[in-house]
Amino acid sequence: MRHHPLFKAYLALASLCFFWGTTYLGIRVGLEHFPPLVLVSFRFLLSGTLMLLAVWKMGLHLPRGRELFWTCCNGFLILGVGNSCLTWAEELIPSSLAALFITVSPFWLAGLESLIPGGDKLRWPTAAGMTIGLGGVSLLFVPDLFEKGLSGNAWKGFLILQLASSSWSLGSIVQKRYPVKAHPVVGGAVQQFFVGALFLIPALLEKRPWHWSAAGASAMIYLATFGSIVGYSSYLYALDKLPVAVVSLYTYVNPLVAAALGWLFYREPFGWKETAAMLVIFTGVAVVKRFTPSRAPSPPTPLRSSEAS
Repeated sequence: MRHHPLFKAYLALASLCFFWGTTYLGIRVGLEHFPPLVLVSFRFLLSGTLMLLAVWKMGLHLPRGRELFWTCCNGFLILGVGNSCLTWAEELIPSSLAALFITVSPFWLAGLESLIPGGDKLRWPTAAGMTIGLGGVSLLFVPDLFEKGLSGNAWKGFLILQLASSSWSLGSIVQKRYPVKAHPVVGGAVQQFFVGALFLIPALLEKRPWHWSAAGASAMIYLATFGSIVGYSSYLYALDKLPVAVVSLYTYVNPLVAAALGWLFYREPFGWKETAAMLVIFTGVAVVKRFTPSRAPSPPTPLRSSEAS
């Protein structure tokens, strides 16, 4: 088993399935002590700095020039927009609900892929699966919308997380289609440091009060370690070695982990409505995956060293 050529890739996939499920709780704990931009910036500055130091010590290739540009662009789409929107949304809705809304990200992967030149066109079974999944999502926020109107937070959280999912999916597709010379873990280190530095100024200008505490610092360290260093590195490695559709299987597991931890630590509601919605969403996602080609589109030739310098 360990000698299988994709053993490390599937091990990385298993790692992100679990650890990313725990980060929803970590973000909720961190938000009790830090505003969203502060939490995002400090978390990625910490993880990015530690990873770059390790990369430098190991003497691995660092991206430069055009390669660096694409690496930072993908980092902004995947982490900058994706994670900041998730963090913002968790100020409005429970972490378990946020995880369920994120589950529809394969719909964005399939939809955006069909719009990109050379990508696989959207098939009617895929569209049907999307409709089923969105029907399950509607069970989570439509009743709240009818009850509370526009003053409710569920629909706001849903829209914010669709922005997160679309940006994350676009970044993942671009990264898959335009591979770079640097090792995926090196790319992750650069992306995290770039996003942390990019959000630092707006984070320091944040007028909302925040303070350091043992719980807040522990949450930030956990997110930096297991969400960013372990989880994101595993994501990039798996994305580099496995088809996008296979990597997106983590969206099945993350909500289960997030729901269990949300209920255990915060008694977040997860009753029959949430369970039914989750099953409907999973059914839609399964249909989309079933009728989405497992092979990734043939990418252009990777950047040569002369282009990356």
